[in-house]
Amino acid sequence: MASTNQSPQYQAAQARYLASKTPDEKISCLQEMIKLAPAHKSAESMRANLKTRLKKLLQEQKKAKQSRKGKAGIKKAQLQACLIGLTNSGKSFLLSKLTNAPPEISAYPYRTKQANLGTLDVEGVKIQIIDLPAIESEFFDFSIANTTDLLLIIITNLKELEQINFFLTNVTTNRLIIFNNTNNQDTRKLLAQLQSKKLNFFLFSNNQDLPALKEKIFQQFKIIRIYTKQPHQQVTPEPLILPINSTVEQVAAKISKQLLATIKETRITGPSSKFPNQKVGLKHILKDKDIV
Repeated sequence: MASTNQSPQYQAAQARYLASKTPDEKISCLQEMIKLAPAHKSAESMRANLKTRLKKLLQEQKKAKQSRKGKAGIKKAQLQACLIGLTNSGKSFLLSKLTNAPPEISAYPYRTKQANLGTLDVEGVKIQIIDLPAIESEFFDFSIANTTDLLLIIITNLKELEQINFFLTNVTTNRLIIFNNTNNQDTRKLLAQLQSKKLNFFLFSNNQDLPALKEKIFQQFKIIRIYTKQPHQQVTPEPLILPINSTVEQVAAKISKQLLATIKETRITGPSSKFPNQKVGLKHILKDKDIV
């Protein structure tokens, strides 16, 4: 390093660069270092190295800005949940298991720099799942975290939950804690700890837990699935989505106000009926998976 005869001003800029914590700070310091770098021939390699580093950082900065624009354009679905957590907590892995999305999964920290989207299908109910970048990274989007219906908080130990909650001080969205990769942990002790803290949680260890996890996520939305059937026809494959404690009247109104005005008789089969094809009134309160 002495052979390049670096000035004290250059060395000071280099020290600031090494202490920089954000890309913007690094870019500013590199630009200053290039300006202050020795101009003689023996320093050519050093100047080339600085310019290469600057070019790479500027490219990453441009991609980050583009990703922020992309996130702002995410259209919120009727039902939406966001996967959030610290880097390498397994968010992208869970997105790939829960949905049809093929995110890039890597042990490299802060790999996710933009939101990844997928759709969770729970017996015909479509839930939009967004995998946000690590909550402690500069790419995390608090606007999505504030407006989503449900936060799926992914952790691998309880200390991570404390770190995540620090970032969520002003976020009031409903939460489900997913304890990822419990294979190597004392499950009974962990269960007791989570229950003692009165947390809403799910322990995930392998693919066998997926059906129960999907159902647990569905339950957080406080909705019911209602299937409809016209006389002498098959039950509709796609359910209507309504709030818990909805009535037959609300089902009819959701289909058509004209239909509501012309209904003469309604029969139901399912959890809220005493027997199949029970005749009920418009004020009858329905339950999940009823057929009307």
